Formats: sequence, C-alpha cells, structure tokens
Amino acid sequence: MINEKIIAAVEDITQSLLLEGKLARPDQLRIAVEHPSNLEHGDYSSNIAMQLAKLLKRSPIQIANEFKEKLIRHSSFASIIDKIEVAQPGFLNFFINWPQWAVYSEQNTHVSFPPNQTKVLIEHTSINPNKSAHIGHLRNSCIGDSLSRMLKKAGYGVEVHNYIDDLGNQLADTVVGILNVKTSLPHERFGDFCWDTYSKINKAYGERPSLLQQRTCVLSELEEGNSNIAWMGLLVAERIVREHVEEMKQFGIKYNVLVWESSIVKEGFWTQSFELLKKTSIFQQEQDGKLKGCWVLKQSEHDEEVPEQEQLEFNSDKVLVRSNGILTYTAKDIAYHLWKFGLLDSDFRYKKFADGLWSTDTRGIRKKIGHADLVINVIDQRQEYPQTMVKQALAALGYEKQAEQLKHVSYGVVSLSPNTAKSLGIDTTDGKHAYAMSGRQGIGIKIADFMKHMEQIIETKRKSKAGLSSRAIAAASIRYYLLRFHLQTEVVFDLEQAVEVTGNTGVYLMYSYARSCRVLEKAKEPKAMQVDSMLIEKLQPQEHNLMRQLAYWPETLQAAVKELAPNQLCTYAYELSALFNHFYAACPILKAEGHDRAYRLWLTEKYQETMHEVLEIVGLPTPKRM
Repeated sequence: MINEKIIAAVEDITQSLLLEGKLARPDQLRIAVEHPSNLEHGDYSSNIAMQLAKLLKRSPIQIANEFKEKLIRHSSFASIIDKIEVAQPGFLNFFINWPQWAVYSEQNTHVSFPPNQTKVLIEHTSINPNKSAHIGHLRNSCIGDSLSRMLKKAGYGVEVHNYIDDLGNQLADTVVGILNVKTSLPHERFGDFCWDTYSKINKAYGERPSLLQQRTCVLSELEEGNSNIAWMGLLVAERIVREHVEEMKQFGIKYNVLVWESSIVKEGFWTQSFELLKKTSIFQQEQDGKLKGCWVLKQSEHDEEVPEQEQLEFNSDKVLVRSNGILTYTAKDIAYHLWKFGLLDSDFRYKKFADGLWSTDTRGIRKKIGHADLVINVIDQRQEYPQTMVKQALAALGYEKQAEQLKHVSYGVVSLSPNTAKSLGIDTTDGKHAYAMSGRQGIGIKIADFMKHMEQIIETKRKSKAGLSSRAIAAASIRYYLLRFHLQTEVVFDLEQAVEVTGNTGVYLMYSYARSCRVLEKAKEPKAMQVDSMLIEKLQPQEHNLMRQLAYWPETLQAAVKELAPNQLCTYAYELSALFNHFYAACPILKAEGHDRAYRLWLTEKYQETMHEVLEIVGLPTPKRM
C-alpha cells in the first residue's frame, strides 16, 4: 500500500536522524500520512518535520528539505512517487506517479491481504427472545455483520454467534404476561403479540405487585428447565428467535451459531467456572450489607474510581450469583467467554436450526465450534462495565492473553427524535433532544414497521421498476442509514430523515454503481481495457480526484479493519461515488473520442470494480439497474 511505503521510508530517515544526533525517540512521536484536500498539496502529506523541530533544534523547513533529499533517493519511492514538495511551515507533500499506479492497478484488481490463521469469533445481535425486534437492535446487527464481512475480506477465519438470553427477566416477563394479561388485538406475528403483552405486564406490575413474585418463580423454573412453565418459555423464545433470524435475512445478515443461555447452564459451564473463580482473590461471597449472600467480583482499585452515586449500579453488575442462588447475566457471560477461547473442559452440542445455522442443544452432536483466538462482542456502550467484568475475570484466572484479545465494539444507542417520539404518543413537552425507546412501555419503531414504511416510500418515488425490488432497496437503505454514523454517535432516529433517498444514502450509492454499469454496457468495450499511461499525466481535476480516491481504497479498508469501524467504509463509499458523479458530469465518457474515451472508460471500470468490493463488504446489493 502506498501509505505504508511512505510511512516506512519516513520512519527509516527519522531513525537515522535520531541515531546521528544520539537522541531518544519521543514517546509522542507518531509517523502518519494524511490526504490533503487541495490537489496542489499532493496526494499524501506528512508533518514529521514539525514534530522533530524542537528535538533537533532546527526549523521545520530545514528538516523537511533534508527529508526530501533523502526520500528522493530511497529505494521504495522509485516506482510510486512522482515528486515531493516542501510547503510552509514544513509539510512534506507527496505526488503519486499515476502511470505506475495504473499499471499496478491493472495487475491487482482487488484488495488482497496476506493469509491469516487467526480465528475470530464475533457475537452480535443477541436480542432478548421475548418480542419483535426494533431499529436499535438492527443497528447492532448491521455493525456486527459488516465487521464479519470486513474481517473475512482481511483473511481471518470468522465465526458469527448470536447469543440468546432465554433465562432472563425479559422472557420471564413475557411468560407472566401471557398467563395474566389479555391481548386480544389482531397481530400478524407472534413477536408483535408479545411486544404488546410485554408492555402490558410491565404496567400491571405497578397495579398488582404480587405479579413480581410470580416473575421470580418463572425465572427459577426457566433455569430449572423441566416444568410446564419452562417448556412455555422455550416455545416462546424459539418462535421469537425464528422470526428474528428471518427478519435479519432481509438485510443480508446471517449467523453460524445460536448460543442459548440455558445451554451454558445445562452443560455445566458455570459450575466449572465457579470452581475456577473461587480460587482467585477477587471472587468472594458477601457476608453483610445489601449484597449479603451474593457472590461478587471485587477489585478495590477499580471500585474506588466509581462515583459514589453509581456504586449501587456497578455493584449489581459485579454480582455473579444472587443470594437466592440465581445466576446473573454476567456470570453466564464469563462462563461463555471461557468457552469461546477454548478454556473449559466442557463443550456444547449442536443441532440444525435452519440452513447453514446451528443451535446449541444438549441432545445434539459435537462440532468444532468456538476455540477462538480473538473475540469481538458488538454491544452498546451502556454495557461497557459488564464487559470489563468479563475481562477482569479472565485476567484474574490467569488468562491475560485472552483478556487482551477480548474486544468490545461499543456503539451509541438509537433513540427517537422529538417529532417521531410525539407521533408514538410520548409526551415531549420537556423539550429533550431525543427520547429513549422502551420495550416495557411498548415505545419504539419495530423493524418490520419501518421496513414496510420505507418500501412504500421507495415504491412511490421510483420512476422505473426494473432492477432491484422496492423491498430490497428499502432494506439496503435502512442498513446503510444505521451503518454510516460514527460508532459512538447516538443515532437520533427521525422517521422523515431516515426515509430520504438523496444525499448520503444507500440509494445514492447503488444508483451511482448502476450508472457505471450502464456506461460500460453502452460502451460495449471488452473488460480489462488497456489505457495509454501517457494520458494519465494530463488529468482533468475531476479525473485526478476520482483516481486519487480509488488509490486510497486499500488503506481505507486496512484502517477500518484495524479500528473495527465499518462506518469508515460508508464514508469512503459516499465520497468515492460523489467524485465519480462529478467526473461523469464534467468529463464526457461515451461521447469522448480516441484516447480520452479509452481512458475515461478505464477509469469508470476501476470505479465499478472498487465500488463492487465496497458495497459487498458494507452489505449492500450491487445492482446493474435501479
């Protein structure tokens, strides 16, 4: 990759300068390159001279000029950099040798990574199996699925898990609701029926507090696993999960394994984990206070950092076994992660749940699943502390390497804009900028409802019905909408904005890709067109901008993989498509003649190839017609 070659060369020269001056390398020194926004400032830029000025006691301009002279003679630069310029106050600006890049891109039509033996286990979605899924759940799934696509492209072996909490409060609430409240409205899906039932039982708890004791009994029976209540819970959960899995397929989201929480208990994972944890200094049973009788993780140094007003919340996260013997989610999560890394003697058994999808089952067969080198959990940022508890437990057990290889990809939750919240009956007179969705109150945008609404919008706005169906376009649009935000950004969902099909949208990306396909189809030129490299030396600004963005693709993908940030690919895809459309408008392609026509068709083909790769990794279709 071009950026890596520049960084490596700058690193070589930096090291030699430090060695000559017998100087220690500053801890804060970071060698990186940037993409200048102005074409006159080159295709890459480095500020290394400014970073070294104080240390070397020379002006940045002097240092930059010395770098330039040495870089020109550097062996790795001969074929990729056309020239280097120094700009005030000491920037090094690099200009790509485009004819050489064109030759290279002809020989390497797709980004490739070296073979990687690392096995990555990605857990995402993990929706409580007690009601229909909403758009907040879908953000998790889209992020997780795009991560799996990115890592597969990078050469990793990837296994995707969907964790099913079939022993939790939410499922217990739905079971209690089915037994105690009346829900008589017609529903197309069982999950929608349970959505209303869950909301009603949570309201009923306030009116009939005795029902809370029934929930405790249901929780106990679900964990015991043999009673009629346990069977009811299993049937409810399995029916809901099948609806979730089918719903996710519309968005191109698939899993390899469903891991049921009840399987962790039945296979004895927690029993083994409990015995291991008891040998550590941080796992203790409380003898007094509010948590008397509970088994908790204790780490005083970390506890002192938690504000006093938040202690109760964090204490509850650290409880692994309640005083009544019921396991918490975190306890089972620790056992699950010991299994993920292959650190338990026990193992799951599996049965087929659907085509290509396995599910843990105590009556199933043995399969080689799990035993990962790297574990990635896609869970919203509110779960950061429980995830930290899992890492601490692994480290306390002596598995520091595995604790280091446990990555939490956190993201901001999806909330509702004031207008959308008001349309759902929420009181917005307090003037907040956003309103949380609440399953307990029945407030939220179901995926199915949003999908239906988006499909109607697409159908109404389409001039031609050729190509993708309106439903497929709607699914791609929703997926891109939830992916394009920075991971830590809270998505304030506004129904009117979310259904836009112009600007930075999935529709715009697919339309741009289809446009390139139409141009190449009309040209009737053979694939892998040859281009006269001399033409590349006299580029129009729109051609130069597009080519430069195409050259940035390998390093963009590499950075997104390294940072586990699929939103970076969305930003790249939008910028690339915008540049292609500017090129299309300013530079005639099919009406051009001779070498200009050949070169512009070649550039269109390069856009099509790159965009095809980007769209597949982001998880969008690659339509030849819209």
